[in-house]
Amino acid sequence: MFPYAIQAAIKLIFSMSLLIASQLSHGADLAREIRMQQQVADYIMQGDALMLQDAIAEHEFLSIYTEAEIDTPKGAVIIMHGRGFHPNWPELVYPLRTGLPQYGWHTLSIQMPVLDTTASFYDYMDIVEEAHPRIEAAIEFLQRQEIEFIILLAHSCSVHMAVDWLHQHPDADASGFIGIGMGSTDKGQPMRQPFPLQAIKIPVLDIHGEYDYPAVKRNAPRRWENIQQAGNPLSAQRVVKDEQHYFTDHSDALLQEVVSWLDTVHKAPVDKPVDKAE
Repeated sequence: MFPYAIQAAIKLIFSMSLLIASQLSHGADLAREIRMQQQVADYIMQGDALMLQDAIAEHEFLSIYTEAEIDTPKGAVIIMHGRGFHPNWPELVYPLRTGLPQYGWHTLSIQMPVLDTTASFYDYMDIVEEAHPRIEAAIEFLQRQEIEFIILLAHSCSVHMAVDWLHQHPDADASGFIGIGMGSTDKGQPMRQPFPLQAIKIPVLDIHGEYDYPAVKRNAPRRWENIQQAGNPLSAQRVVKDEQHYFTDHSDALLQEVVSWLDTVHKAPVDKPVDKAE
């Protein structure tokens, strides 16, 4: 029998070996994610922290589930934070994940894959598909709670991940998609290709601040044209006045826009439009 210290050292080496092996096959910085998880989990005052399983990376990731504050909930919103943040991020994410339950929506804010602090937009585009199993785990969790009306909401970099998943899963169990600050990139790193919004048939809300990043505003007309091509009459594009990309200290206006659109979609659900080419 090994002394306790030796056993602990062996266990640590084994755990680190698994972590290194995982990062060789998956680009996300799991060590940084674990550090963020430890810093965030103990300070969640509203909602329940839970760990969901990434079936591909065989890694658990932090999520925060907050139940609706009415007797008959309308559905649930899966919230995906921006680049390098976490599911309790105080700007934008926290106000939405705690504000939407007041209007009858459960929220599930999930940890998205992160890289080190020097990573660029293109670096994150190389790990887009690592978000897929996390989105699927979130949907499966909500379905186990017998929630059927599920909306995906993503901000900034996570929009790219969510749209990629929706494009690859046209028959997915998602009732709608909200993209906040769609098309944000780094200077000198334009999008490699436009969002395939014309192929996403569920209702889409494209929303950004009046003073958002130039790329977000510049590409808004093209995004709206592609959204309209998808043919869903519940889709919309909205601009929040006097706001910037992170809606810092002014999240109420964003919350009200999101709630208004969600209620419209919930009250008038429609089937996915049939592609005329089919």
